[in-house]
Amino acid sequence: MKRTLLSLMIMAATAHAGAQGVTDAMIADDAKSPENVLSWGLGTQGQRHSDLNGITARNINKLVPVWSMSFGGEKQRGQQSQPLVNKGKMFVTASYSRIYAVDTKTGQKLWKYEHRLPEGIMPCCDVINRGAALYDNLVIFGTLDAQLVALDQDTGKVVWREKIDDYSAGYSYTAAPLIAQGLLMTGVSGGEFGVVGRVEARDPRTGKMVWSRPVVEGHMGFKDGKENGITGTTNASWPGETWKTGGAAPWLGGTYDEKTGLAYFGTGNPGPWNSHVRKGDNLYSASTVAIDPKTGKIVWHYQSTPNDGWDYDGVNEFVTFDMDGKRMGAKADRNGFFYVNDATTGKLVNAFPFVKKVTWATSIDLKTGRPNFDDTNRPGDPTAAAANGDGGKGKSVFSAPGFLGGKNQMPMAYSPRTGLFYVPTNEWGMEIWNEPITYKKGAAFLGAGFTIKPLFEDHIGSLRAIDPKTGKVAWEVKNNAPLWGGVLTAGDLVFWGTPEGYLKAADAKTGTVVWQFQTGSGVVAPPITWTEGGEQYVSVVSGWGGAVPLWGGEVAKKVNFLEQGGSVWTFKLMK
Repeated sequence: MKRTLLSLMIMAATAHAGAQGVTDAMIADDAKSPENVLSWGLGTQGQRHSDLNGITARNINKLVPVWSMSFGGEKQRGQQSQPLVNKGKMFVTASYSRIYAVDTKTGQKLWKYEHRLPEGIMPCCDVINRGAALYDNLVIFGTLDAQLVALDQDTGKVVWREKIDDYSAGYSYTAAPLIAQGLLMTGVSGGEFGVVGRVEARDPRTGKMVWSRPVVEGHMGFKDGKENGITGTTNASWPGETWKTGGAAPWLGGTYDEKTGLAYFGTGNPGPWNSHVRKGDNLYSASTVAIDPKTGKIVWHYQSTPNDGWDYDGVNEFVTFDMDGKRMGAKADRNGFFYVNDATTGKLVNAFPFVKKVTWATSIDLKTGRPNFDDTNRPGDPTAAAANGDGGKGKSVFSAPGFLGGKNQMPMAYSPRTGLFYVPTNEWGMEIWNEPITYKKGAAFLGAGFTIKPLFEDHIGSLRAIDPKTGKVAWEVKNNAPLWGGVLTAGDLVFWGTPEGYLKAADAKTGTVVWQFQTGSGVVAPPITWTEGGEQYVSVVSGWGGAVPLWGGEVAKKVNFLEQGGSVWTFKLMK
C-alpha cells in the first residue's frame, strides 16, 4: 500500500511538473510561439526573428517604456544577457554570475540569486553572462567559476549545482546553455589560458553528465561514463604535445536545427596565439562543429581559420535557414568572412567578406573551403627573430580585422520575410606581433602583443543587411562606437542597441531608422519581443562593458566617456 501511494505521489508530481513546466515540444516550437521566449536566439536555430507585427514603422512613434528594473548594487560592468520569458516571468542574468526573476507586466523583482564567486576567477573578457536556459520548472545558468546552477523558477532556490571544470586552470562559463533533444548542452570558456575546449551534454533535470566531446584533436570523448572515441587523430594537425593545451573553447554556446537533428557549436582560437609553435591546421579550433546529440560525436566540421595566428575565434553563432530548397547555415566569422554551409553535410556553399578590409587572406576557395592566405600578413616567428639577433619579438604586421573581429559575440539576426541577415559589424585593425611563450597552469597563454586601431574616422560599427546568396550589402547604418550588442527582427522591423545607449529600430527592407530610445548606458545585449495580454513587448538589457573597454587599445580610449550601468528596459505601444 505504501509503495502504491508513493508511486501515485511521484506520478502526480511528475504530471504537475509536465503541465506547468517548459517541455521539449515548447522549446522546439519556440520560434513560432509569440507568447514566450524560451531559448537564446528566439528559437534554437538562432534566427532571432519574430513574426509579431503589432509594432510597425507607422506606429512605432508610440513605443514607450513601461518599466525598467535595475540590477542594483555596485556589481555592474558589461551586461550582455538575453532575457527569457515564460508565463508572466522574465529570467535575466547579469554580471558577476547573478540571475533575476521579474514580473513581465510590472518589472517587480520576484527573486534574485547571486552566486558566491571565489577569489582568483580568471574570466578573459569581462565578468559577463549571456543568459539562461529553461526546462521543466528550472532555470539554468553558468557561472564565472565554471559551474552550472539550476534554480526553481518560482522560488529561486537551488535544485542542483554541477562543476564544469577547475576555475584555477582558467576555465569559466559565460554562455547561455542550449537545450535540445532533452539535453542541456554547454561549452566552456578560457581559451586564453590553454584550456581544452569541449562540448558537454547533461540531463537538465539533474545535471548528470551524459556525454562530453573535446573539440581539440587527440582528446578522448566520453558517453555514459565510458570512452566514446578520440576526437580526430592525435598529432594529425597538432605537433608534439601542443594539443594538450589547445584552447578552442566553444565559449559562445550553440544552436540546434530540428530538420537536421544536429547541434552546432563554434570553437575558439587555438592556444597559444603564436601560431609558429603549433604548425598545422590545429583541428578543431576556429571551426564550426556539427554534433549528433544522441551520440556526442562530431558529424562534420568546417574550419574557417586553419592555423589561426590572429585570435580569430570561430565561435560566432551558426544560424540555420532555408535557401534554394535546402537547409543551410550561416556564420559571420570573426575573421571578416561570411560563410554559408550546407547544414546537413557542412559543404561550403558561399563565402565572402562582410567588412571593408581583410588582410590575412585574399579570398576563400569555394572548392576546397580553405582560405587563400596572404603569407606576408602572418605575425613573424620570434624564434627566428632571436636567431637573427633581433631580440625575442617576431615581425609586427598590421592585420584587419583586429582580433576583436569583424563580428564578435553580438548575435546577428535573419528574416525569412526579406531573406537578409542583419549583421552587427566593426571596422578596425591591429598591430600584432608574436613573443616566446610557455604554458603555465592558470596563466595567460598568448605569446603575442597587439594594439587595436580604428580604420575610419566617421565610424567603427555598422549594422549591415546582407544577402547570403550574393554577398551584397542591401543597406547599412553606421555607428561611431563599435557595435557590441545583438540584433532582433520583428515583422518588418530590425532592432539593435549601441554603446552610446540607444535601442534603435529600422525598416528591415530599407534601413531607414524609424525610432530610438536612450537607455542611460551602453547596450551590448540582444533585444527580444513577445506578446502578453494581446500586446507586443520589446525588452533589452542595458549596461556598457565587455571586451572593448578592456582590450580595445586606441578604440577603448575613443569610447572611455561611456558610462556603466545595469538594468532591463521593457517597451510597448502607448494606447
